[in-house]
Amino acid sequence: MTSFLLRRFVRDYENTDDPAVRERYGTLSGTVGIGLNLVLSLGKFLTGLATGAVSVTADALNNLTDAASSVVTLVGFRLAGQKADEDHPYGHGRMEYLTGLAVSMVILLVGVEVAKESVDKILHPQPVEFSILSAVILAVSVLVKLWMFLFNRALSRRIQSAALAATSADSKSDALATSILLAGLLAGRFWDLQLDGFLGLGVALFILRTGWESAKDTIDPLLGQAPDPALVEGIRETVLAHPEITGVHDLMVHDYGPGHVMASLHAEVSIDADMAHTHDVIDNVERELGEKYHIIATIHMDPIATNDEHINALREEMLSLARELDPDMTLHDFRMTEGPSHTNLIFDVVVPRSCSLSDEEVRRELARLARERDPRYMTVVQVDHSYTK
Repeated sequence: MTSFLLRRFVRDYENTDDPAVRERYGTLSGTVGIGLNLVLSLGKFLTGLATGAVSVTADALNNLTDAASSVVTLVGFRLAGQKADEDHPYGHGRMEYLTGLAVSMVILLVGVEVAKESVDKILHPQPVEFSILSAVILAVSVLVKLWMFLFNRALSRRIQSAALAATSADSKSDALATSILLAGLLAGRFWDLQLDGFLGLGVALFILRTGWESAKDTIDPLLGQAPDPALVEGIRETVLAHPEITGVHDLMVHDYGPGHVMASLHAEVSIDADMAHTHDVIDNVERELGEKYHIIATIHMDPIATNDEHINALREEMLSLARELDPDMTLHDFRMTEGPSHTNLIFDVVVPRSCSLSDEEVRRELARLARERDPRYMTVVQVDHSYTK
């Protein structure tokens, strides 16, 4: 069914890196969500009135807010698909994250309201009327929500969308919550158990958990989360596949929303190489990264001595010392100046975020370890921090 809807309503649906195609995915998800949630809300509201079950009425309200969330998703994808302008030169891709956050806030609000109604029902219980029609409506609702969960999950995975992932998670929690309500309705019918208020509270907890998890998934990229390790490794491998480039450091990935990702890095090249040729290689690598990973890449050349065996040996010696402090430390921009009484070893060391040492402690420990190797060694260290995992 999902493939049929994509072929029917999303033109060029396989080109998921195109912002216009992403917008059409969001439009399809939002339209389906609005229609189905309005139908489910109406059915459950009538069921709640007929049975007197506050939990079912609360679930109807939940579906109504889901329809509103679908409207937010629809608008959000439209806004995210806008082209870059003078005020937003990096595009509007982060609107998709804001949309997901708005959906999460609605989910949390519904959870709080359902919890309040349920606690009141626990304190003031009332009998719930059972009917075959009510049970059928709830069962159908479970099946519809399960399909919506699978549908939105498939869409979110195709375009890597946090907003659609939040919508998918909401549908899954709705299916589980409605299943619990159906079980409670049957328990009241066959065993005369008054579980309505407790079941409603359970539904509220499921809703609140879903809202919190969805909010976290959208807040992280807005705050600036670490890039995908697979992307980082892919960038490194692509760059180092060119023999003119001997090392990579200071890699940073800037996420301005799906389809609007930029990366910058430093590439180490031989100081003896022809700079015009090397510059041409760097330009080609930038284009290759853009085609392969759909990112805008900027590469800075770092000329280093690669044919001096003495400098190479000292560089490896300092790297081994740095990795005594932390096995994930790396160094770059290594230079050396020798004098009659001491040798200056000048380099940058990249410290992983997991390292507990302060910048000053790193400098002090490297200086100590270097002097233990040779009292003439004087280290001049610039401490950098890794922006990738």
